Amino acid sequence: MNLRTNKKELILVHTAMEPVKPLKNVNLLLTPQFYTLKKEILPIKYLYQAKKIAPSLFEGLLDRTLSYDFFVFKEGDAWVFIAYSIKKITDFLSEKGIAPEKISKLYFAQQVLDMLQNPIPLGEKEILAIIDETAVVVPMAALDEMPQLGAFDAKFTPPKGVTPYIAYGSLLSFKQSAAIAALLIAFAAAYAIEGIWHAQAASHQQEQELERLAKSYPALQSKYARESIAAKYKTIDNKERKKREALKTVSSMLFKGVTLSFLHMDAKNFKAQFGCTDAKAARKLQELAKKAQLKTSVIAGSLDVQVEGTL
Repeated sequence: MNLRTNKKELILVHTAMEPVKPLKNVNLLLTPQFYTLKKEILPIKYLYQAKKIAPSLFEGLLDRTLSYDFFVFKEGDAWVFIAYSIKKITDFLSEKGIAPEKISKLYFAQQVLDMLQNPIPLGEKEILAIIDETAVVVPMAALDEMPQLGAFDAKFTPPKGVTPYIAYGSLLSFKQSAAIAALLIAFAAAYAIEGIWHAQAASHQQEQELERLAKSYPALQSKYARESIAAKYKTIDNKERKKREALKTVSSMLFKGVTLSFLHMDAKNFKAQFGCTDAKAARKLQELAKKAQLKTSVIAGSLDVQVEGTL
């Protein structure tokens, strides 16, 4: 009995599949036709270590014209390494009527060996079966005897999968988006540090200027005159501080699944536009903006969220 709970439709993806046009987001189980697999027994204890060496295991085995991601998991005493090209997969799915934005999770047939004791038919000429503890696609013509076939349904959904971030219309992969987000945060931090330094320097310069003016114009030595001049400089410093706080707020809204695509700031207001990989990321972004008492709006026909605030 399979106790896995499945909320989304699961579609088996193979080269002979019929076109489909799902109305809601779906999960996809990929046959070995869409990934390359290696199984190795290695003296590695942790998953992050296995992920780190994954690219080196496929040297010379993959198409150099494509970019690949890697999925790794433990199977008994062995580590299973799967290399897959998001572009190749999404291009094929688009031809079959599955728009990239409809893809929720990707899974791999190797993850469901326990469900493949009875092979699954793939069209009229092939089956998905197990050979030497590996999920493979076998031509029916190569079989001496037709085995008892099983039925495919949502029970085949594995507990873990991958989210194809590029499928949501982003021009960058998740790793690239994360790197750019980190770079933007670093720039914001540098800007803030530089602003603090300038503020301190301006404060020191202000004191020197006040002393010079006080010596040249004795009338300015009155407390009222000195406070008036200090208030003028304080107003300028407050404006710069508000800009730095706005940058800090924008930076805090960059998290997994969100990228900054536009930022405008003037003396009174600022406006930022964020690209979100899915509706969940968009909702979380709107919640963060609401907590910061900022105005938000969703760009029509997309998952982009626009955030506005005053300085």
